Amino acid sequence: MRKLAAITIFTVLLIPAFGQDTTTPNPKKTGRPDIPGTFTLELGVNSASGSPSTFDIGFWGSRSLNVYYQYEMRILKSKFSFVPGIGFSFERFKFKNEYTLDYNGSSLIMVSPQTAGRTNTKKSQLITNYIEVPLEICFRTNPEDPARSFKASVGGRVGYMFDSFTKIKYKEDGEMKKLKDKQDFNLQKFRYGVSAKIGVGNFSLFGYYNLTDLFQKDKGILENSQVKNFNTVTVGISLSSF
Repeated sequence: MRKLAAITIFTVLLIPAFGQDTTTPNPKKTGRPDIPGTFTLELGVNSASGSPSTFDIGFWGSRSLNVYYQYEMRILKSKFSFVPGIGFSFERFKFKNEYTLDYNGSSLIMVSPQTAGRTNTKKSQLITNYIEVPLEICFRTNPEDPARSFKASVGGRVGYMFDSFTKIKYKEDGEMKKLKDKQDFNLQKFRYGVSAKIGVGNFSLFGYYNLTDLFQKDKGILENSQVKNFNTVTVGISLSSF
């Protein structure tokens, strides 16, 4: 909670650096208050494309929370705008089989609860946290009234992973315990991908495809004597505050 509070405060402090509103207020303009930029909150579910069978993640437990500050810059007087931003992405992957990541020598493997000696495992997750720069080209049917306008955008994100760990919840001697293992697990530090949104006003549906592998090249999960590298996909809802 302390970390999340610090991240939120840091994001708020970034507003003066990005928000320089030089336009003249229009008293007839409705829908969007005259404030610099917007905050965007995205809630999504993650899936893994081409992952090994042991990397078996659940639908609802594998989710993303993205918090961005974005500043929309209209392109001349057109219906298009360029929307840069900065923020954070908090991702988790919940394993249905309760496996967890570990090393076998220099190789990364998925370990079962039985092998790890925790047969009463209740929950196993991989958590990755990123600082990200989203960039979008947005089309609005009515740029003068964005709160009531249909919109569609395409773009991408560039991110840096600043934190990663596995978290296991298990029962031992009648007591519920939690184990956190803070490592990089051969995960990619830098990532980039493509995104798209469609919606009305401050509500959108979004999709994001990670063009980089989740793990470093040739350092993914070892399964059946083969190293598996794979991408991730996130879909969900996006809410913006004007």
